Amino acid sequence: MDLSNCKQLRFFGVHLNFLAAKCLVLVVIALFLGTVLLPIFSGLGGVIRQNNFVLVHNRSFPSNQPVKQKFLEAPQIVWGLNNQKIAFARACLTARMLNRTLLMPKLSASLFYKEVELLKPISFDKIFQFERFNSICKGFVQLSRYSDVSNQSDVIVLQKGSGRRWTLEKDLEQLNQFSEHSYDAREIIRIVGKNPFLWHDHWPTKDYAKVFECLALVEEISTEADKVVSKIREIGMEVRSKNAMLSSSSQPVPFVAVHMRIEKDWMIHCKKLEQRLNISEICSSKEEIMARVGNIAGLKTPVIVYLAVADTLLEDNTVLNGWKDGLHPYEKKKLGVFDIYKKQPYLFQSAIDYEVCLRSDVFVGNSFSTFSSLVVLDRTQKMIKAGETKLCGSDVRWPSYAYNIRGIGNSPHPWVTNMSDTSLTAISYGSNHISC
Repeated sequence: MDLSNCKQLRFFGVHLNFLAAKCLVLVVIALFLGTVLLPIFSGLGGVIRQNNFVLVHNRSFPSNQPVKQKFLEAPQIVWGLNNQKIAFARACLTARMLNRTLLMPKLSASLFYKEVELLKPISFDKIFQFERFNSICKGFVQLSRYSDVSNQSDVIVLQKGSGRRWTLEKDLEQLNQFSEHSYDAREIIRIVGKNPFLWHDHWPTKDYAKVFECLALVEEISTEADKVVSKIREIGMEVRSKNAMLSSSSQPVPFVAVHMRIEKDWMIHCKKLEQRLNISEICSSKEEIMARVGNIAGLKTPVIVYLAVADTLLEDNTVLNGWKDGLHPYEKKKLGVFDIYKKQPYLFQSAIDYEVCLRSDVFVGNSFSTFSSLVVLDRTQKMIKAGETKLCGSDVRWPSYAYNIRGIGNSPHPWVTNMSDTSLTAISYGSNHISC
C-alpha cells in the first residue's frame, strides 16, 4: 500500500474507512522511525576495515545542533627537514583516519638527534604557508590552530607503542579503538611517545604525495631560493656568452643539481648501513659521483653543476676539482650565496637547497637519502601533473638520477618514484630498487 493512495480517499466511498486506517498506520510508523530511531543511527560513526586501512565515515548531527570539530595533537616533529615532512604527513594521515583535524605541530629548527633539550621548536607556519595548505588540501586533510579548540582540557591520551613487539597490526588495532565512540567523544586525542616519523606506516605513497603537494614554503624562504636559482642562471648566461658556439643562442645553459652526500657523518652512516643490509650501492665517493654525472646520456655541455652539500659538515675542500670538461661546478661560496644560507637556521638552509634542487633541469641524488628521495617524488609528481607519459630516460622533461646505482656506461641510474607503492618505506629508509 503506497502512501500516495491516501489522496484517493474521497473518491472511493465503500473503501474509505479501510484505506484511511491503513494510511494512518503507515504515517504513525514513519513518524516513529524519524523521531526516535534516526537520531540514534545518525549519531553512530561507521568504521570500515579495508586492506589494512581504516575508513572513518563522517558523522551526521541533528540539524539543530552545531557540528563539534575534533582534533589530533602530535608530538614535536624532529630530525632533518625531509624526515620532518614525512613525519608531518604521517600525522596528517593519522588525523584523517580518525576523522579529525590535525592541530598545527611544532617542527624543529635545529638538527640534533639525541639532545632533546637542544631542539629548537619552530611553528609549522614559519616554514610552510598555513592558509595555502588548507586551501589546497581541502577535503583531504586539514590543519587547525590551538585557538580553534573550545575546551583544551577535553583530552584523551593515545600512547604509541614501541619496540619490535609493537607490530603494524597492533598499531592499526589501536587506531581503530580510538575511532570508537568512547574515545572519539573527546575533543582532542593527544598522541604521545615517539617521533611521528617512527610511527607505523598504513598509507600508500600517493596519499603522502597529496599532502606534500599542499606544502608551500613561506615567502621569506622561497624568495631566498629565488636568489640562488637566479644566480645559477646568471652564471649560465656568462658561460654561454664566453662560448663562441652558444653566444648567439637564446637557450639558457642548463643546470644540474647534485645532492652530494660525502660528508663525514654520512659516510660513517652509509658504511654501517651497507654492512647491515649486505649491499654495496649506498655510499659513493666524490670521484665516483663526478664520473657518473659526467656520463649522463644526452647531457649537453656546457652545464652548470650546483653542489647541494652541507658545507659546515664537509671536510673535503676539493669538491670543485676533477670535473669533466664542460661541467662547471659551483657550491655556495663560489656561487656567492653563502651569506644567504649562514644567516638562517638549519631548517631554512635545507628548505632553500631543496627548492633549488627541485627547480633544476636535471637532478642527481642518492637513493638512500630522504632528501634526494623526496626531491625525486616531487619531480615525478610534477611530470605526472604536467601530463607527461614518459617518465624515464634522458629526454624526459625533468630527469632525475641516482648516482649510487650504476647505470649504462657508468652513468647514474635514471630514477622516478613508484607512485603505486603501498607505503612510503622506500622513501623513508632508502632503496636500491628504483622504478626506471
